[in-house]
Amino acid sequence: MEAPLTKQSMEPTQNPKVDKLLKKYAAGERNFREIDLSQSDLSGINLKGADLSYADLRETNLNNANLRGTDLSYASLSEADLTQADLRGSSLFGVDLRSTTLTDISLTEADYDKTTHFPAGFDPNAS
Repeated sequence: MEAPLTKQSMEPTQNPKVDKLLKKYAAGERNFREIDLSQSDLSGINLKGADLSYADLRETNLNNANLRGTDLSYASLSEADLTQADLRGSSLFGVDLRSTTLTDISLTEADYDKTTHFPAGFDPNAS
């Protein structure tokens, strides 16, 4: 009998959109531009190198997610939880993170500009 799978290893979830994403990612697809995963539980997910630009990730749990090198430009992350997410080398152009939980995230070498809005008091250079 096979061991139970996790999001990182393709365990089926209760969300068909997430299951479809995981299958495509496992098959090598990385273009998920404009995908709607709002209010999904993606905690612990590995989407390293994916294109999630313009994605709807409102109220999504991305706690401990591997988003290294991911393009999140212009994605909607309002009320999302990115606690302990790995965003090293990611693109965050035009992202409004003011109502997003950014506790213990890693932003080393992440790209952002004046159109990226961080929560008040948050220093992206210290992450």
